[in-house]
Amino acid sequence: MEVHVIDGTYELFRHFYALPAAKDSEGREVAAVRGVLGSLLGMMQAGKTYIGVATDHVIESFRNRMWPEYKTGEGVEPDLLAQFPLLEEALRALGVVVWAMEEYEADDALASAAFLAEKDIRVERVVISTPDKDLAQCVHGTRVVQLDRRRRLERDEQGVIQKFGVKPSSIPDYLALVGDAADGYPGLPGWGAKSASAVLSRFGRLEAIPADARDWHVNVSNPTGLSEVLKRKRDLAFLFRDIATLRTDLPLFATVDELLWKGPTPVFTLFADRLDKAVFSKQRAPRGR
Repeated sequence: MEVHVIDGTYELFRHFYALPAAKDSEGREVAAVRGVLGSLLGMMQAGKTYIGVATDHVIESFRNRMWPEYKTGEGVEPDLLAQFPLLEEALRALGVVVWAMEEYEADDALASAAFLAEKDIRVERVVISTPDKDLAQCVHGTRVVQLDRRRRLERDEQGVIQKFGVKPSSIPDYLALVGDAADGYPGLPGWGAKSASAVLSRFGRLEAIPADARDWHVNVSNPTGLSEVLKRKRDLAFLFRDIATLRTDLPLFATVDELLWKGPTPVFTLFADRLDKAVFSKQRAPRGR
């Protein structure tokens, strides 16, 4: 069997900005929910029936206590935020397993679900559907892969190495050095993608990087300067790595059999009717970002 774990937060954002606005009979924006449901139904019709969807029911998480500048829901359009609970409700009505995260993030749920599914010997492949770079740490050989559904781009372990220059296990260390603007932490001054991948491809983990840059034997600009930054900001680097490390111990399900889609629940007809009758804006133009 093939298990698909899907980033519902990303899918909702993606469809919100790709589709024109649409209001239901009560004046609520529903276009993005329509788009996500249509996309998932297409997967199911193609025979992909072991599915779980993770959402950020609350944008903030435990990481906001670790780093005050970590991403929040500030600036997210109200019409988009309002569709999160509707999406979760609609997916459950469709009969799809939903992990609506509050203390943790959707990415932690995806990581935990992939970890749990991979342990089942019946599972031939786990497909993590999200373009988020931090999920690259969960890729394992060709059995656990990452899929960008919008670009139809799939990465296995070799694909991660080709993209980032490091193995999946080094992705948290890589992000600690280069930062992640989308998540709100900056990395270390002077460290960029090329220097981080060059050093980590040789040493793997932050703690394995020699204190003396003369022992690096890698082709990077200003190794002494990079080494000094790492010495001065070592604690910050380890903090960022902890932030970037996805949690894989969430008890989301006991067996992958729980993820098998068995068809919509009786109430889904009401949801489908409500969404089908939504009225699109007259200009029919996507919002763009």
